[in-house]
Amino acid sequence: MKKVLLCVLALPLAVQAATITNVPMQGGMIMPMFEYHDDHGHLHVMMPTNVPQLTPLLVSHPADNFDPADPWFNNLDPSAQGYSFSRRYGWVMSGMSDPLPPNTAIWIRKLSGSPELGFYRYSGSMPKAWEPIYGTDGSPMARMWNGMMFHPGVSAPPGTNPLSATFEAYLVDTVTSNEVAGSSTGPFVLNFTNVGDGRPVLDAAMKFAVQWDPAATNWGLEWAHSPTSTVWNAVTNMPVEIDGSATVIQDPSAGSRVYRLRRLP
Repeated sequence: MKKVLLCVLALPLAVQAATITNVPMQGGMIMPMFEYHDDHGHLHVMMPTNVPQLTPLLVSHPADNFDPADPWFNNLDPSAQGYSFSRRYGWVMSGMSDPLPPNTAIWIRKLSGSPELGFYRYSGSMPKAWEPIYGTDGSPMARMWNGMMFHPGVSAPPGTNPLSATFEAYLVDTVTSNEVAGSSTGPFVLNFTNVGDGRPVLDAAMKFAVQWDPAATNWGLEWAHSPTSTVWNAVTNMPVEIDGSATVIQDPSAGSRVYRLRRLP
């Protein structure tokens, strides 16, 4: 009887790209905890020490994309803005809190923050939402919070460190819509680190080119502030050939200038 040797090769499986239909939290929950105590008459907040990391999808899910139909696609998808994001911070009410005074509600207001940060009301169920809040895209800086767990979405361009935003929580009289004096927690700060996505940073600037026939090797480029000026300055940039012409790139921020070619001795 012939013996047959079978060889089994273990081949790596190709990573299958997926379409993600929600916004991942990007880690475990970090919960600022709010309380109200009758004897103090104002809100308190207990801040966790963890610092969440804003992470782009290109890093956390490198083979995946968001659904173009979802409202966060333009902000977060790598084919669009590709911003870093997190939903780890979440407001939560402590079980030790006393009931709020009658006819009052909690509002949370952003006081200041890194301009790169955007805040959004997120909903992953229908109707889905990625609605600017807390001053993002001109939205109001403050909004009511009903005391239920709430995780705002936060995004920023990848790789800008560190980032932070300062908030306060306070009570509002629901009859008069006036803030209840002395009810604020005082400022509390949300801190973030931020991850780059590995793509090179592009730098664009407005420049202009002065060009002439490259055969004119015995001519030098000079500049002055007026054609009638008696003082002309040599342009020290060495010309390079671009599209068949001797070219010197200049910065328009230097102000109004005129240029001439002067025959060299």
